[in-house]
Formats: sequence, structure tokens, C-alpha cells
Amino acid sequence: MDRPWARVPDWVGAALRPELDGTTDDIIAAVRAEVPDYARPLTGRFGMRITEGVSAALGQFLDLLGRDESLGDDRVYRALGLLEHREGRTLAALQSAYQVGARTLWRRMAGTTTARTLGPEVIFNLAEAVFGYIEKLSAASVAGWADEEANRAGSLQARRHALVEVLTRFPPASATEVERAASEANWPLPPRLAALVVEDAVAVATRLPSTIAADLDPVGVALVAVPDRTGWLDRVRDGLAGRTAVLGPVVDPTQAHRSIARARAAWPLHQAGLLRPGSTENLVRAEDHLLTLLLAAEPELAADLCGRALAPLRAMPEGAAARAEETLRAWLDAHGDVTAAAATLHVHPQTVRYRLAGLREALGDALDDPGQRLELTIALRAGRPPG
Repeated sequence: MDRPWARVPDWVGAALRPELDGTTDDIIAAVRAEVPDYARPLTGRFGMRITEGVSAALGQFLDLLGRDESLGDDRVYRALGLLEHREGRTLAALQSAYQVGARTLWRRMAGTTTARTLGPEVIFNLAEAVFGYIEKLSAASVAGWADEEANRAGSLQARRHALVEVLTRFPPASATEVERAASEANWPLPPRLAALVVEDAVAVATRLPSTIAADLDPVGVALVAVPDRTGWLDRVRDGLAGRTAVLGPVVDPTQAHRSIARARAAWPLHQAGLLRPGSTENLVRAEDHLLTLLLAAEPELAADLCGRALAPLRAMPEGAAARAEETLRAWLDAHGDVTAAAATLHVHPQTVRYRLAGLREALGDALDDPGQRLELTIALRAGRPPG
């Protein structure tokens, strides 16, 4: 570790000390004159920290001259950085103050009788020691500011995590509890929001405006404020940066639990490729797949319905059963239009009519009964979701 003060003779510090009497006041006056943020009365914690910091810095510097020792106790300077953060300022003003202080100290030091007796090499080493020392004090303040920033960010994220958990609950939390949690999380409740279920939800939330998140188990949940203007969905897609996600319905905050539950229910289906087979779309909207979600919610019931409705087809030989199911699906999707079904199947319409005759023979009057046609449609969906 570089310690430039070690290259200055050890007697220099003791010789300079009496000649630098009053330098603390000079440094503080220069900082207040040249750094606008510090042009205010030295009262309260601000005044105490500045005065203490300058005085301690000067004394410690003179003590270090000629010693191969590290900076030592830097708590005063870390506390200065922390105080700047707590008072809502960036580090720019404090770093400017350090620069002004270093120049002022060097001017006073260079004008002393002791400095005029020093050789050029010692003067060079002394100047290097002054500016290297101030640089290390500045680094300590930067570390203090960064520590407070990390603490604040962690604390804020913890409160936002708590808010997401409150909004997830069912029965819903009371309006008073929700408002209190939102206030503590510093997140104004939007008129409308949508739940976004995605891995690394907290990271995604940093890429989306007015969004909070919690990395819950088994998958994270982000709450996206939905503006009145269009284009918000495109911003969500961009914010995902390629991640797979499910978006719940847009609701008011009192119904946040419903959007979260819907997106969570769709998540494993999307992961399994059941919502958009063969699609490269990473984001799906749960509201576009309500039938699939309904069937997935009651798998045993769906299996019974599928088994009963399609039993006549399953009794056919394997190849004939596959053709019959394919034809039935195309015909139902085409709302009974033989020509459209034939185009889907890439066969002649007469071929579809021939196959339909076989289906009517197997299924009886099910193709002509609206209720039974609905059951067949649902059964086909339950057996193999459409692309």
C-alpha cells in the first residue's frame, strides 16, 4: 500500500505543527467560500462534523509524516460520507471540499519557514504526501456514503418485499394495512397494476418505471403500475431482457391478489410450453389462456371429461384415431366449415366430408348437439392445448 508520508523526514511534522496554527480555520473558510453547499453556518451535526474532520485530519497528517503506517482510524471521514447521504446530497460537494482543503493546506505549508529550508526532493515528497493523504480521506468518505446507500437500498427493498407479500394475501389485507405498507415502501399505490411473475423479479423491477418486486418462492413477483397511455406492455417486454414471464390481469390495488394468483397459476404451464407451444414469445398474458388455466385448475375433472367425450375415438385403431381427432379439431375450430377445415388439414374438402361421416358414426349425435360439441372442444384442449 502506498504511504507517501513515510518518505518525508520524521522531524518535519513536529517542525511544521506550530507554524500551521490556525490552518483549520483557514481550510474551513476556504471550503465555505468555494463550495456552495457548505456556505452555511457551522451549526448542528454539520458544523461539528466539518470542524472535527478538518482538525483531526490535519493533526493525523502531521503525526504520520516520517512513519510507514497506514491511515489508521478513518471513522470520522466515513461518517462525513454517511452524513452527506442522510442529508440528501451527493458526494460531489464533499469531494470538492477535500480538494479545496488540500490546496489550502499546501499553500499554508509551502509558505512556512520550515518548508523553505527543505530540499527539492523533500518538498516533492511532502506535496505528494498532502495530496495522497487527502485522496485517502476522500475514499473513506466515499465508502461511508456507499455503505449508507446500500443500507438504504436494502432496507427499502425489505419494505417493498413486505408490501408485495401484503398484496399477495387472500383474503385481502385491510385498506389501512395496505396503505401503511405502501407508505413505508415509498411506493404510491397506482390506480391500476398488473402482477408480473418472473425469475429475478427484483432485478427486472429496476428496469421498469413505478415497479416493485419480491423474489418469492418458487418464483418472483413484480407489481407493475399500469399507466393510462399505451405502450406500457412493450416497455415490460423490453424490461424482461429475454426472461420468461407471465403477466396477470390489470386490476386496481385492492384486487392485486387476484392478478398475482392468476399469473402464478399460469407460470408452470408457460414454463412447460403449454400456453404457446412452439412460440418463442417469452411473455404471455394469463388472460389469453383462461380455458387452459381452468382445465389445469381441475386436472382430474378435465381428465374425466376428456376420457368420456373422446372415448369413441380412443377405441379406434391408432392411426384412424389420430386422423379422426385431427379432423374433429380442425372442423370444430372452423365452426363446421368443411372448406376451411380442409385447408387447415391440407386435404380435399371431400376427404373431410368422408372423415366426418366416420365421426358421426362413432360419436352419434354429439356433432349436432351444442353442449356435446362444447364438451368435445374442451376435451380436445385438455388433451392437447392448441398452438
